[in-house]
Amino acid sequence: MEITSLVDRILYRDAIMLIIDKPAGLAVHEGGQGGPSLRPMLDELRFGLPRAPELAHRLDRDTSGCLVLGRHRKALADLGALFAEGKIKKTYWALTVGAPQEDEGLIDKPLKKIDNRRGKMAVAKDNDKAGQPSQTKWKVLGRHDRITWLELSPLTGRTHQIRVHLASIGCPILGDRIYGAGTADLLAPQLCLHARAVSVPIYKNKPAVTAEAEPPEHMREGLGKCGL
Repeated sequence: MEITSLVDRILYRDAIMLIIDKPAGLAVHEGGQGGPSLRPMLDELRFGLPRAPELAHRLDRDTSGCLVLGRHRKALADLGALFAEGKIKKTYWALTVGAPQEDEGLIDKPLKKIDNRRGKMAVAKDNDKAGQPSQTKWKVLGRHDRITWLELSPLTGRTHQIRVHLASIGCPILGDRIYGAGTADLLAPQLCLHARAVSVPIYKNKPAVTAEAEPPEHMREGLGKCGL
């Protein structure tokens, strides 16, 4: 993957924040895995301000889609509070191998970290004090053979939450080399998880700022087969 500029990937911009369409394969922070990262590219998004914007939240390296950036310190504090209070609505699309029995539902399973270096998570047992409450709403949008197109709304923000939750109900995400190893990782070249939309109620007495990101190229064939 070669991304030289983020300017063309801006979905929304005002004096407080930016929302960009992060490409899959681009880490938001420099890390031990190597490869390209977002942070060195943020300076071009200053647009006259003295400082580059900073992350208001995170997306996994292999997850594409809507990423919110704060343009100054107060903006970051305000956005951080909205995320912490669960007031920012995030909508994801995923392609999974296998399908839930119902058409919609809620996965309510606590998660805990089991590998600090890779950030790997797992479902915690009910009596495990290390488990953190984690909830993900899901809805089936389409099906084709073994593949299912799901819309997901995480109600909490744990690391790898959607990926672990879906694997735990027998529906790992296509291309997931960690939580779908041996099955789902063989059916797609990249992780098929996309931050489709975000809604940010940043301004009082005004509608929430919303943005949508088109699905990445590696998901379009599967989505098309599922009815998009």
